[in-house]
Amino acid sequence: MPVEMLFKKLLLLLIMMPLQRNSKACGFVVYQNDKLFQSKTFTAKSNFSQKIISSKTDENEQDQSASVDMVFSPRYNQREFQLYSYACVYWNLSTRDWDTYGCQKHKGTDGFLRCHCNHTTNFAVLMTFKKDYQYPESLDVFSNVGCALSITGLALTIVFQIVTRKVRKTSVTWVLVNLCISMLIFNLLFVFGIENSNKNKTSDGDIHDIDFKNNDVPQTDTINIPNPTCTAIAALLHYFLLVTFTWSALSAAQLYFLLIRTMKPLPRHFILFISLIGWGVPAIVVAITVGVIYSQNGKNPQWELDYRQETICWLAIPEPDGVTKSPLLWSFIVPVTIILISNVVIFITISIKVLWKNNQNLTSTKKVSSMRKIVSTLSVAVVFGITWILAYLMLVNDDSIRIIFSYIFCLFNTTQGLQIFFLHTVRTKIFQTEASKVLTLLSSIGGKKSLSSVTRLRLRIRMYNFLRSLPTLHEHFRLLETSPSTEDITLSESDKAKQSI
Repeated sequence: MPVEMLFKKLLLLLIMMPLQRNSKACGFVVYQNDKLFQSKTFTAKSNFSQKIISSKTDENEQDQSASVDMVFSPRYNQREFQLYSYACVYWNLSTRDWDTYGCQKHKGTDGFLRCHCNHTTNFAVLMTFKKDYQYPESLDVFSNVGCALSITGLALTIVFQIVTRKVRKTSVTWVLVNLCISMLIFNLLFVFGIENSNKNKTSDGDIHDIDFKNNDVPQTDTINIPNPTCTAIAALLHYFLLVTFTWSALSAAQLYFLLIRTMKPLPRHFILFISLIGWGVPAIVVAITVGVIYSQNGKNPQWELDYRQETICWLAIPEPDGVTKSPLLWSFIVPVTIILISNVVIFITISIKVLWKNNQNLTSTKKVSSMRKIVSTLSVAVVFGITWILAYLMLVNDDSIRIIFSYIFCLFNTTQGLQIFFLHTVRTKIFQTEASKVLTLLSSIGGKKSLSSVTRLRLRIRMYNFLRSLPTLHEHFRLLETSPSTEDITLSESDKAKQSI
């Protein structure tokens, strides 16, 4: 009776085989691998060691009236895998493959599983597992909190930039708004859709969800359950994250032309051109990636699992022998790496030639303090996505070190939207002026328990005038920017870019 165990440790096995009275002997043989039992229908893709146990009775004489019961408890790495199902089979000598004729599986007691075969030919237990990617609960909470803060900051930044768009009259605002919109959608999809709805249908060590009526021979020892909704979310996450990086690259290129090559004006229809690049190029990349994978594996019902992972709705992690064919490599890592390298080069150039050096081309002659230079440098680094470089440090093989870098990565990148809000919205003079008005108005309302009808009317008029003044905030901005050292109140495109950081 060969019994195949697809896990690193031998399972606890109890074999109950009723013998006839004239039986003389019963012997067992343990095979260290399954080379003598090569199946054409069942493929082992994992690195589990496989043991074969066989027994012989009465010099290989078979009693067709005998039956065999096996009660076993599988032992495997529950931190990485979940037992999904199993099949009770026997080795069919005519087809030289596993077969289920005459074998059934039953639910045991106390976590044990059971197989019953009504004959004593060679039989086995084939198990299928689900990969279970365990992440620290604190890291998951940390990511959700950071994304929630970013969603709030991005939403406020978008509203502020749109409301005060007449103040700036520059393409810098358009790029920042598109960057925030793509980042906002990505964060929403990440929080509400990153986890596969099929995840954890079978909990660790729990056998109650196993289908005991189905005893079909599995195709592989690891199972992946298709989920078209998860595939769609993975494609959307793929697209909007590429859009975010593309707009960060466009922002870097734009600031380079405005601050470094100030004498050369931006080309005509610049906003339309960068919009087509920012939203169109990532769509082409995602469409080509999904199309190529579907054309190669479309006949396979599980073709989508070549594009995304099973546990989370994100791009599939490549196998060690298939890295060069991985969609994660060519459709995400390679373009993002190119963008980050170019952004870092432009960031260093702007920091040296503009932020930390007095630029004679700028109209402002005020001496900038070191603290303001640091804040301006951080403002550029956040928009350029420089902190995403930390993701490469998470590729180390050491789990403990990778967890540390994961926390650092989450700290800087899940709160990227909040950083943009503080550096590009809160610290602007327009926001500070209007926020002080709102605070004064609220304090005056809260400082009085009872207000007369005349006072309430005045407060309503003040609030109405405040809301009405939002579309024309550029007038306040022009007054704020006026100083004795400024000869012309109209700012050039490069000056506005300088002030935006």
